Amino acid sequence: MTDYNSIKNDTLARMDKTLDALKTDFGGLRAGRAHASLLDGILVEAYGSMSPISQVGTVSVPDARTLSVSVWDKTLLKSVEKALRESDLGLNPMNDGQIIRIPIPPLSEERRKELVKIAGKYAEQGKVAIRNIRRDAMDEVKKLKKDSLISEDDEKKYNTDIQKWTDDAVKKIDEQYEAKEKDIMQV
Repeated sequence: MTDYNSIKNDTLARMDKTLDALKTDFGGLRAGRAHASLLDGILVEAYGSMSPISQVGTVSVPDARTLSVSVWDKTLLKSVEKALRESDLGLNPMNDGQIIRIPIPPLSEERRKELVKIAGKYAEQGKVAIRNIRRDAMDEVKKLKKDSLISEDDEKKYNTDIQKWTDDAVKKIDEQYEAKEKDIMQV
């Protein structure tokens, strides 16, 4: 049987996971500096399945404008290079047969605006996820009311609480987006 506390705990945990996922997505958008997390979202075809780049090699940052990937299995060099080239990060990897070096070009104004749009898309996806979580929680509360486990006043109070959590989460998404936008547009 579900009760208000389990609905609250589940809802807040799911909202936190959504915020964490958004932070990870934003981490993958570069702001002109080399950062190992830039490659986190890139999947490489390895041994017949798609694997994160961190599971096929080591990503390091030799300097502020370069990333390097040391692939453990040299037969995967071409796969990793292809995945990097085809990512939407606009990277041009160079494979020397041992290590893949990725120069991070300075961002053009046009590319900065493009990245801000992508960040906006991520933020909007986060908001949609939060609203879906809200809907699920409100459905649970409605079910409790329908099963006569709570009163109408409790239902209103719980729905008000759920809306407050939703508003807080959306506000955090907006704050993360504004910070990322400022970071990207900073020359």
